[in-house]
Amino acid sequence: MNIYDIRVKGLNNEEVALADYKGKVLLIVNTATACGFTPQYEGLEKLYQKYQAKGLEILDFPCNQFGNQAPGTEEEIHSFCTGRYGITFPQFAKIDVNGENEAPLYSFLKGEKGSLFGSKIKWNFTKFLIDQEGQVVKRFEPTVKPEKLESDIQALF
Repeated sequence: MNIYDIRVKGLNNEEVALADYKGKVLLIVNTATACGFTPQYEGLEKLYQKYQAKGLEILDFPCNQFGNQAPGTEEEIHSFCTGRYGITFPQFAKIDVNGENEAPLYSFLKGEKGSLFGSKIKWNFTKFLIDQEGQVVKRFEPTVKPEKLESDIQALF
């Protein structure tokens, strides 16, 4: 199994094949709108604006598993993110990143790159960097700001 075999639910509950992103550098992030790390949306959008033309895609997966910090519907979350932070990168349906209802995408990502804390996702805004061949290159914990990822992203182009 590789990342391109996985399907996820889009913002409007449509099925999206990650194979659609073959050949792109991916930054996959579980997010929340009421989290202390929520301002990272600004840095993520700056990275997207700077590197999208070179082939970067940021895939945003809202997650309400940590302190109920992603309340509301997908539409409300999307409206908040576009209105407050001006994000233009793709957002998807809410998912679970740990536990019994864990999304297959996160089972795959955690299996490829654990952390000092084991394979569990510690909190929202955990980031996974994937190269153009679909290999998980690096995992970044929530405290790592998007600006700190720039050199790792550049190295993949």
